[in-house]
This record gives sequence, structure tokens and C-alpha cells, in this order.
Amino acid sequence: MLRVLAVVCCVGLALASPPLAKSREEIQAFRSFLENTQKENAGLSRLTSPVDGVSPLANPEENSGKFESDIVLDDWQIDGMVQEYAMGRNAYTWPDTKWPNNTVVWEYVEGEFGPLQSAAIEEGIADIKRHTCIKFRYREPSDTAYVRLTVRCPDGCYANVGYWESRGPHTYNLARNTPGVSCFRHATIVHEWMHILGFFHMHSTHNRDDYVRIAFENIRPGKFRANFNIREADLVSNYELPYDYVSCLQYTAYGFSVNGLPTIIALQEHEGVMDQREYITDMDWTRINRHYDCPGAWD
Repeated sequence: MLRVLAVVCCVGLALASPPLAKSREEIQAFRSFLENTQKENAGLSRLTSPVDGVSPLANPEENSGKFESDIVLDDWQIDGMVQEYAMGRNAYTWPDTKWPNNTVVWEYVEGEFGPLQSAAIEEGIADIKRHTCIKFRYREPSDTAYVRLTVRCPDGCYANVGYWESRGPHTYNLARNTPGVSCFRHATIVHEWMHILGFFHMHSTHNRDDYVRIAFENIRPGKFRANFNIREADLVSNYELPYDYVSCLQYTAYGFSVNGLPTIIALQEHEGVMDQREYITDMDWTRINRHYDCPGAWD
């Protein structure tokens, strides 16, 4: 029913909106790009196809073949994004999707992870619990909306953004590896949990152009530019925090480069390495706490 309402709303907006800014062919190509990111094997071609935007300098989650590399889109999100694209806009919104009672419900798919991988995932959960008021509990049979941890894509780390009841099982995929390597780096595990908690990448925030320059001349042409779209302030809040160049949600400087040159260039001096995945910053934790109105978050 919600899917039907979303489509009806999009149609209604289209009838009331200015003429399309994009051609029918461009709109269909954009929709096809977004829909292709939903495929379970979207990242597999990246193992053998260097022309598809993979960068040896990128973090592993940035080569997973999903939207913005590691975000799994729902059909209703694609409908809204295509509508905005057709009108010549690159910013779009959808409803707040915080987990009810600040509690994430989750489960492993049976047999997917060994004890070492499970320990690394659970340390990521424990780290979030230590630094925030977020709670986690294992799924019970009556739970219909929950996070399913899988290794369905063997070269991908990716997840849905936020909670959506009608979504049912929420996707969280980590390609199996040795803890501390690739998708099993601690900050990458937390990075994907932050998507589940409702966060987008740092570079997509509404005021990012004050802090970084997106070097579109270095980005692969066509579909890959959509990975650098902006979210408006009513979808993405900075919670009165400055731009965090070293956030575990910050894209690499070389994502989707066509020529090996940077695609994200810092406009201000900063400490630390942009796009690091060694640790979670204090501002990452504060952002979670303020998003979920944790006690003391605004002190």
C-alpha cells in the first residue's frame, strides 16, 4: 500500500511540476542505473571490470556496486529520486527513519559467519552501545522489521539506510574476511551500522560545498555523478557540528575517478586522513547521540 501511495504522490507531483528538464532517455537511463544497484550481484563485476568505476585507492565499501557504493535503495526511494532527477534537481528527501525506542533488531543468517567474524560484528555493536544510547536486541519470531546480516555478495559491504517498517528484513552485508581486513575493519563495520541507524555519507550533506569541492571533471561520466548528490537539510542534519573530514562516513578522495585524480578535494585544513577507516570520531558518536536524542547529547 505504501508503495502505491509513493507512486501516486510522484505522479501527482509530476502533474503539478514544471516541464521535465531531462529527456525520456536520460530519465530511463537514470532509473536503470538505480535499479541495477539493487541487484544482489551488483558488485561482482567490479572484480574483473576496472572500467566500472572501481578504484584501488577506495575503501572496500566504495566498490560494492550499490548506490553511493554501499547504500541499498528501496523501490519508493528510487521513485522519488527519479522524480527529482527528471526535474533537474539533485537533492531529494524521504521520511525520518529512526529505529523505534532507539533499538535495532537484528539477526545473523544461519551459517553465514564464523566465530571470528561474529566476534568482530558484535564488537562493532558493543562499541556503538558504549558510546551512545542505542540498544540492540536479537530478533524474535514476532519481529517483522529487522536487520539481516549476510555475506550474500562476496565482495561487498553495504546496507539499507534507516528503519522502514514495511521494508521487512533490512539488508546489512559484509563480505567474509579476516577481522581487521577489508569489510571487517572495525570502522567499516560501524560505518554500515550507521547507515542502518539512518545516516548518509558525509560528503552528501547539504552544506558540503563549503568544505569540499567535488571535482566532477575527474568523475566517470554519466551515472556515477549521482553518487555525489546532495541531501537537503530536512533530510540530513549536521546537528550543529562542523564538517568531519575524518568521519568513518567520509568518502575516499578518489571514489569513481576516471583518471586517478581526486574526486573530493578538501577546501580547509584538517587533522587526520580524510576517508580513514581506523577509528570512529567523537563527532560520529555525537551525531548518533543527537539524532536519537540520547541523554546529554546536546551538553
